[in-house]
Amino acid sequence: MFESREGFLYDVLRYHMGWVDQQGQPKSGTAPLSFQSALALASCDALGVDFRNALPVAASVDLIYNFTLVHGDVQSNRAEPGDRPSIWWVWGPAQAINAGDGLHALGRTTMMRLAQNDVPADRVLRAVRSLDQACLSLCEGQYMDLQFQDQMLVSTADYMDMVARKAGALASCSAESAALAAGASDEVCAGFTDMGRSMGMAWQIARDIDDLWGEHGDGMTPSNVLNKKKSLPLVHTLETAGVSTKRELGAIYMKRVLESEDIAKMIEILDSAGARQISQAKAQELVGKALAGLDGVSQEGMDALASLGQWAAAGGR
Repeated sequence: MFESREGFLYDVLRYHMGWVDQQGQPKSGTAPLSFQSALALASCDALGVDFRNALPVAASVDLIYNFTLVHGDVQSNRAEPGDRPSIWWVWGPAQAINAGDGLHALGRTTMMRLAQNDVPADRVLRAVRSLDQACLSLCEGQYMDLQFQDQMLVSTADYMDMVARKAGALASCSAESAALAAGASDEVCAGFTDMGRSMGMAWQIARDIDDLWGEHGDGMTPSNVLNKKKSLPLVHTLETAGVSTKRELGAIYMKRVLESEDIAKMIEILDSAGARQISQAKAQELVGKALAGLDGVSQEGMDALASLGQWAAAGGR
């Protein structure tokens, strides 16, 4: 990817990926495999082909996913999204946008490395086209997600459309491109395209749940809530709850700035409405839908994809 590239931009990218610290010194340990990358490798393996054939796909979608994280941190003013300060907090928003664009370009060129694995040129071009379409769709989804922050009421249908674009598109590209790398038929590739989209949607819903109740269910992580992000638990409750509950939530969201006590009250309301369980059930439903439409997969491969789906529905990172 960019291990041989030198210069400030690549130092910043290595920092974001967790390979070096702010001074450029190597860090011990390895970064966990992202859901999107794991899906590419599992999809290729499930089709009876060495997963290494899909390594360019896994690397490509991981770079694109990180491109969305860098830009997302700027858009939501997240200063410390994980175990280290974000790029924009350390080097400023302008350099963060520059770094994100660099990750996007690297992701695209990395997908072209499929040719080095003897994948036919027409299939490489299909994979690159799938990646470009996914990037456009996820930008559409992010636009919708930001737009929803200014709306009091968002329908479940609109939320699902947004999630299909924001998270489903890249996962769909990952699974489809892995199937292309495995030499699968057009029909099988189409099945993996749909599977990836549903898996990606389940993964995003689980992440939404984590953002409210905490990754392990032991405490909330309200950064997105403070930005008035509309996640499925909130969308469902506003759409289906009684008038008094809607008014109570509306009173909270009408405030210009939300305080921590507002978040605690909102969680209490969502718990009373069973929003968490309903959202978890929707994620599980999407995983079941994803697996039901697959052909050309061995039982062992289906079991592996089912395990990955359960990981996604649990908010796998």
